Amino acid sequence: MTRKPIDNNPGRRPKIGLALGSGSARGLAHLGVIRAIEDVGIEVDLVAGTSMGAFIGAIFASGNLDRLAAGFLDFDWKIIASMLDPVFPKSGLIDGQKIADFVRTHVHNASIEDLSIPFRAVATDIMNGEEVVIETGDLIEAIRASIAVPGIFTPVRNNGRILVDGGLVNPVPVSTVRAMGADLVIAVDLNHDIVASRLSPPNSLENGKLYANAVTRMLESLQSIENPILSQFSTWLHKDPLPGIFDVLLASIYIMQERITQASLQHDKPEILIQPPLGAVRFMEFDRVEEIIAIGYECAREQLAAFTDVGKDTWK
Repeated sequence: MTRKPIDNNPGRRPKIGLALGSGSARGLAHLGVIRAIEDVGIEVDLVAGTSMGAFIGAIFASGNLDRLAAGFLDFDWKIIASMLDPVFPKSGLIDGQKIADFVRTHVHNASIEDLSIPFRAVATDIMNGEEVVIETGDLIEAIRASIAVPGIFTPVRNNGRILVDGGLVNPVPVSTVRAMGADLVIAVDLNHDIVASRLSPPNSLENGKLYANAVTRMLESLQSIENPILSQFSTWLHKDPLPGIFDVLLASIYIMQERITQASLQHDKPEILIQPPLGAVRFMEFDRVEEIIAIGYECAREQLAAFTDVGKDTWK
């Protein structure tokens, strides 16, 4: 798909679409990006999000972003662990219902159709590999499907399909927001430096210790479950953290998402591309919220300033 020409009709302002990419804890940068967009006076008409981008995008489209940002400021590892609901590891380690409950406290709209800004969530049908754009129905279920990282969160059943993280097929949904009718697209890519920044050589002991500590904190929430498999996993993690199962799984996803993102952005270039340097932020580091938001904000301001200086009459 090629970039749509800007409608120069003086009586019509071009529709601004926001494509929010996947990124786990790095996705908190979307909060800073949206704040920067608002500060320069750009009005967003359409939103599409993948994974954490769907989470933030849905809250933004519901008009409750400030409340969400305030809630994240209190996050620490104790709160993060309390939101994880481990299950017997059959199709995923975490059910995701507590995360869904957290989202529910920040939205007043039960369905996508009721949002104040048109919104789409991107997921993947794990049975056939197809991209699934969720545009109607239960908002919480749509978010839950889009964030279901394979192997970590259990999949979601939806209309006869089994859905997982949309980052497997469309990490930065530029094509989705264009299909919604956007004339000008602002895209946020959180995958551009993830492989180089996140992955260390397998003999890096320091990296292994840091990651083992992070996962150990998550495993504290599993202590209430008397399960020999989980107990064995915890023991193994401390004995031989390099490489860990999470390292292998997440590294595979990161490599795939970075390659897909590069190809899709070359094929369908957004008018404004924002790429915060957050590759070193780990999967569950939501306790770095202020730092991540600030980086997203500053990166967005730089890109938006460059664009608005050149074409400020095209988006108002």
